[in-house]
Order: sequence, then structure tokens, then C-alpha cells
Amino acid sequence: MKLKDRLILPLCLCISVVIGFSCGSKPTDPRTVIPDDALVYLETNDLGAALKTVTDNDAFKQAAKAVPDFSALNGMKISVAVTGFQTLEEAATENNAVLNFKPQFVAVAETNAWNYQTLSFTENKLGEFINEIYDGEIELVTTDKHGGKYFTWTAQDGRKAFALVLGSLVLFGNDESAIDRCVAVRNGEGDSIAKNQRVSTLPPDSLASGYVSKDGVDQIANIAGVSVAMSASEDDEVKSFIARVLPEVARGSVLEMTWTASRSENGRLADSYRVHLSPDISKVLSETIVPEAAAETGIDRFVLKEFVSTTRYKIRDLHIAWRSLLLTSRTKTDEVSGNLLTAFSSSLFEPYGIEDPELFLSNVTGNLQTVRFDESGDEVAVIAQLKDIDKLKNSLAKELNVSKPSKSETPAADFDEHWISDDSELAAAIRTETKTLVLGDADAVAKCTGAYRPNENPAGNLLQSSTAAVVTIGTQSDKEADLVSVLSEKKGENTSLFLTYTTETRFNQNGMERRTVSDFGLIGLIIAQLGREN
Repeated sequence: MKLKDRLILPLCLCISVVIGFSCGSKPTDPRTVIPDDALVYLETNDLGAALKTVTDNDAFKQAAKAVPDFSALNGMKISVAVTGFQTLEEAATENNAVLNFKPQFVAVAETNAWNYQTLSFTENKLGEFINEIYDGEIELVTTDKHGGKYFTWTAQDGRKAFALVLGSLVLFGNDESAIDRCVAVRNGEGDSIAKNQRVSTLPPDSLASGYVSKDGVDQIANIAGVSVAMSASEDDEVKSFIARVLPEVARGSVLEMTWTASRSENGRLADSYRVHLSPDISKVLSETIVPEAAAETGIDRFVLKEFVSTTRYKIRDLHIAWRSLLLTSRTKTDEVSGNLLTAFSSSLFEPYGIEDPELFLSNVTGNLQTVRFDESGDEVAVIAQLKDIDKLKNSLAKELNVSKPSKSETPAADFDEHWISDDSELAAAIRTETKTLVLGDADAVAKCTGAYRPNENPAGNLLQSSTAAVVTIGTQSDKEADLVSVLSEKKGENTSLFLTYTTETRFNQNGMERRTVSDFGLIGLIIAQLGREN
């Protein structure tokens, strides 16, 4: 299971807890029960409204047999806290093992129901859900504890889940001590996360929101470092380097993170992420990654409509921006590791056929676009407008042999020069009239050069109209339509969802802001994951 899947499972479970309630006693704000040292915190003040935004989407309506009615959940509040991570080593083969990271969490739901309704739902509906998650034949033990009814479910393999019902309040989780901590906070024996300034200032009118503390950032950075290291290389020394240095840089740079979800102007979901960086990092990046109000270059007209994702960079000076990222990262680790980090960063440009990133970026304008045509990320290309063609050629991979005359047959009539590596994996094409370069995987380059239409803009106007330094447009596939399966019923067995999104990234004095507008947002991803877990 991927890290992001394990992080969103708690909220999935919490959603399952509360479905079915409609009336209740004096409510408790779940936020006031969560301990102030939670690593990750998620909440919604209106579960019904959040779910309705998802099901109101045209893509959902086209895939579902019926649109469910969530009016009974209007105004229902839920909060989820991740209190720690448990590292599990699982055998992959006879000689190899993989690490999985299991979050320890507690979910608090104010059901607004009578106590007997809450008890019945916890024992029956929640118990049925846990039985499915834990592969059946679970054992349930109920006791009186903390002034309420305590439930303990035990799976055949020893996994446990716990719940405590106090009036109309349900506390549920996989960590018994986390529930005990919540009870202590409720009884005034500890501070709640409601006193945290970042949490207290989360927009109350948002559909959902979240917060990652400094300790949470540090722990997630450690986990992410291991995950990246395992997938980046087979070399043990490289893995060790990545697993050590990347978390160091992240821990030294990122202070906290917040997230809010809202409904966008066109009815889709907008997720806004704020990454609060250390003052020194924020200052440098806000002064160097500056959006450029450049004139229309038409480079996006080389992109086919059938891309997986495409990203437009419109930055005043790409070379300075890249240098600032590298130099600030190096300040967060030791000198030797900093030098290795610089060398390692060059590998990010290799799929595009770029051997010398700094020479390349210093000889292109700030208006640059990348495109990816496949899910794996192998079929990629970069489209750029050149400053000095001769100097730029020296930055390209030696396999392209750009020092020799170009191929006699160009990939398209508008291109004057064309090179392809001997193994036919890399290609480069230059349109001299407009000083346009298309570079990268040979198949991707062929698609881009053949796609050029002077009067068409396949990727949409946002790439040029946005004031953000970085804009991405992409698609995602939910082949099993898990989102629909959780909330309703699919129209057919082969029903799938193909979703679109746009992401804008900006830098300011506080850090980085990213806004993603998509069909179902992070809320939809969380709900879909519930279906995959089942």
C-alpha cells in the first residue's frame, strides 16, 4: 500500500462511522477532543455538503445508477488525527522484504444521534465494516469504560480496532492509547488541537480541511525518503543516500502544512495546499521563482490533446530559479551530501535528453513546457524557446550527436533540424524560424512535432492565462469507478471514471501555495480509497 493510501484510510473509516444518523443530543465539537500533538489532522464541519459536492459532478452522474441523498448528514462534524506511524516489514520474496508504514489514528464523530442509536450503529454497521476490512471472522468484546461503552474488535491475524461511545460521540481507531488520550483531553486533562493557531484559523465554511504539524512533516519526510529511495535505484549506496538526505532537506525546509477544500466556480472541487517554509527558504524562493508575464509563444500548440499531463513554466529566469532550489537545499545538509545532491539532481533531466541542466536552462526563455504521454513517465518531452541555439546544443545528451549534421528527413515540415540517438530512444527537433526546440523521448518528440497546429491550443487557455509560475493540466483514471461503488452503484460492470485536473503553484514570503481544481478533489480520492480497501 502506498503512503498516501495509508494516510487517507483513517478518514475513509470515519466516513463509514457516521452514515445513518439524523438526530441527537447536545453536540460536542470533535476538534476539542483531539490532542494538540496530533501529527496529521483532518476535519469537516458538514459531511453532507462535502459528499453532495462530489455526487453533484456530471462525471459521477454519468457513471452512477442513482445520485444518493446525503441530507441526513448535513451539519455533521468529524475529525481525524494521526498520532503516530508503525513500521512493518513484510516479506516480498524469499530474500527481500518491503517496509509498510501503518498510521495510528483516532476518528471522532459527533453523530447528533441518541445514545441507543449510536450504540446500535457502532456494534452493527461499524462492526460489519471492520469485519470486511479485516477479512471476516472478527471477535467483538464490549466493556464499560470511561463512562461509556467500549468496543474491541480482534481479527484472526491479531489486528485490533477500538471504539468508544459517549452519548452521541463516537471515538474510533486502531490505537487504544490514542482513544485514551482523547478522553483525557475531553475531561480537561490535556490541551486540544483546537488551540492550535493553524487549526483555529482553518476556514469554517470550507467543505473539509486539514493540518500537518512540524513533527508530522518530519515523520512523513522520513517515510517519503525511504519510499523514494526504494523506487529510485537498485544501488544500496544510492538508496542510503536518498533515504538520509531527502528527509534532512524536507525537515529543514518545511515547517507546517494546511489544506482546505471548497467548491470552485465551475462546480468542481478546489483543493488549496499551503506549505509553510522556513523564513530563509521562503525569502529565496519567492524572490527567484517569479512569474514572468511573457508574450504568447505558442509552444503549447505542439502538444497533442491525448496527453496524460502537461506542465507550463512561466518564470522570469529558469536558470536562477533552478539554482536557488539547489543552493537552498544544500544549506539543509552537510557539504559532501550537498555536492552529491547537486549531482543527483541532474538525473531528473536525463529522460528529456539533457546532460547539463544549468547550461540548458541558461539558454532557453522562461516560457517552457513539458508533456507526458504515458502513466509510467517514460514517454516525455520538453518544448522550449531558445536564446542561443549553438550554446544549447552543448547541453544535450551526447547520444544525440547534435554536433553532426541533422537527419535529412525532418519529423515535420516546420522543423529544420532533427537528430535521433543511435538506439532511437532520444530525439531533438529545432524550428529555426521561431527558435523552438522539442526534445526528449523519440516517440514523444514525434507526437509533438507532428501535432503542431498554428491556430489551435489543445491544452486550453489556462496554460497562458494563469499568473502562476507553474501550471499543470492532467488526467487521472479510476478504472474500477471505486468512488461510485462506495457512494452508489455503477451503471455497468465496466463503468470507469476518467478525471481531469489543473494545478497552479505559486511562491510567496510564507512558502508555497498550490491550488488544484478537479472533478472530485482529495475528498473523492479519500472516498475512492475506501472502495479499494474493501
